[in-house]
Amino acid sequence: METARLQYIRRVNLFATDSAGSGLDLEGLRIKFKVQKNDLQTPNNAEMTIYNMAPETVQRIKKEFTRVILQAGYDANYGVIFDGNIKQAAESRESGTDTYLFIAAGDGDVAYNFAVVNGTLSAGSTQRDQIDFAGVSMRQTGGVQVGHIDTIDDQPLPRGKVMYGPARDYVRQSARTAGASWSVQDGKLQVVKHTEILPGEAVLLNSKTGLVGQPKQTENGIEVRCLLNPMLRIGARVKIDEKDIQRALLPATKPGEAVNTPPSISKDGVYKVIAIDHTGDTHGNDWYSNLVCIDIDETAPAGKKVKANE
Repeated sequence: METARLQYIRRVNLFATDSAGSGLDLEGLRIKFKVQKNDLQTPNNAEMTIYNMAPETVQRIKKEFTRVILQAGYDANYGVIFDGNIKQAAESRESGTDTYLFIAAGDGDVAYNFAVVNGTLSAGSTQRDQIDFAGVSMRQTGGVQVGHIDTIDDQPLPRGKVMYGPARDYVRQSARTAGASWSVQDGKLQVVKHTEILPGEAVLLNSKTGLVGQPKQTENGIEVRCLLNPMLRIGARVKIDEKDIQRALLPATKPGEAVNTPPSISKDGVYKVIAIDHTGDTHGNDWYSNLVCIDIDETAPAGKKVKANE
């Protein structure tokens, strides 16, 4: 099944919350944002600028709140595009009449930097057990929950394993063993094999569902711009018609010289999303999602090297 949604009447909402989950709803204010997501282990980032708030509200956010949840999209297609820890909150003035609060946040930033494991797994434990054990520390330290974890086919450990150190290191080790990438997406730990995708419907992208311009085949993958779409997820699938994609031009080479071929164009039009940038301004023109995706049969965004005369 493929999913298409109507894209009109913009909608955005920003919640600032404390550790107990209570906080402020900042809907109705002018908000500019840029959200950067990928399937790498380092935290996804968001930058948000909120204009002309009451001074007491600014001080509450700076002193009391530790987390932001950003929802955006359209009336018929609206949802969370970022959920993370506040790293910086700074107020300033844009003009004689306009003030703003700038917030920088990281998705799972606290867990990534401070979650530590200290314990022992018994003989017979698996890589999934190691991920779950590290996940407990990430939840307790930074509120990160265990999300989608692909099935990992591995041999049980013949003996016990002592685990001590940053939780992220053990998740990285297990993901590498499984041939997978790991990341935190909107507060949830996610491990997806390079050759797999998240379960669920494909997001259909064409001129009728928000596709902007022409997707391009590049050395990083298929680069696409569309109207802001919260249904896009790292590791999930999108569907793009082959005829809509602009092919990359290979450089001229001498016989026998190795060149990088661009990632392939999918025969069935289905791709795996590996990077997303959401940009928006409630009082401006920006309201886009830029993404990089690859053929789901590939294991990396970069093309393989071949010789020019092959």
